Amino acid sequence: MKKIMLIVFTVISLQINAQETGVKSYLYGDQEIPDAAKPISELEEADKPKLYAHLATSNVKDDLVFLIIPGGGYARVAIGHEGHDVAKRLNSLGYHAYVLDYRLPKVETMKDKRFGPLQDAQMAMQRIRKENKGKKIVVIGFSAGGHLAGTLANFYDKPQVKGWKKADLRPDFSILCYPVISMEDGVTHKGSKQNLIGPVSSQTDVELFSLDKQVSKKTPPTFLMSAKDDQAVPIENSLRYQESLKRFAVPNTLYTYEKGGHGFGMHNKTSDADWFAEMLKWISVQKHGK
Repeated sequence: MKKIMLIVFTVISLQINAQETGVKSYLYGDQEIPDAAKPISELEEADKPKLYAHLATSNVKDDLVFLIIPGGGYARVAIGHEGHDVAKRLNSLGYHAYVLDYRLPKVETMKDKRFGPLQDAQMAMQRIRKENKGKKIVVIGFSAGGHLAGTLANFYDKPQVKGWKKADLRPDFSILCYPVISMEDGVTHKGSKQNLIGPVSSQTDVELFSLDKQVSKKTPPTFLMSAKDDQAVPIENSLRYQESLKRFAVPNTLYTYEKGGHGFGMHNKTSDADWFAEMLKWISVQKHGK
């Protein structure tokens, strides 16, 4: 009887955990990570990228699926309020969602730390497309995760693994929340810049990873969100990106809060306005024109 009770308790615990954090899988399965500086057997658990699948169980929508990329200054991954919580809200609305726990840029684990996170995002794109045929992919990124989402949206034609040249790596929509966009001093988030392309950055890298300078007419339609009083990642980042989007006639909008600072995820405590609901309405307009 005790064994049965233990088994039942374990099953219930796993079900509750899956509801909270989704179903975890290693991004590259049991394969070696391309261009890693170490074999998987020598990597710490935190350096093994993961994808958490949060699959809706009722009223499932057949048009969109979401890839969520949390922030953390490329120093950590804020996987709770900028990851799993976002996925759970999407699930409640009938959308499947995936949360990416990407590798942080490290010279010890990557041959080129500048592109390690992008490689993981591109791998996630391929897996999600394979598992959700016919659906459009929306990438949502927060802060440094917004920078990674924006890099994914603009570097879709720069596959990080040779065998991915024919893969469809371009998101259909990008949602960039208080995103790091520019790598220029005075505008960028210093920690994100140093962790990704520093500690000593060449002007070439500053240009390459300043996403406002990488926009083209093929950049996906973009919804930007930021607070005007953000001191960590100034709203100038979003304004510069929007200016570039407009220059190339890419559909876009910038949703702003007067206050809220940085890193508030879905819930800005200073306002009752719901950027998340407005974001979904905006996507609907882009898809259907109404």
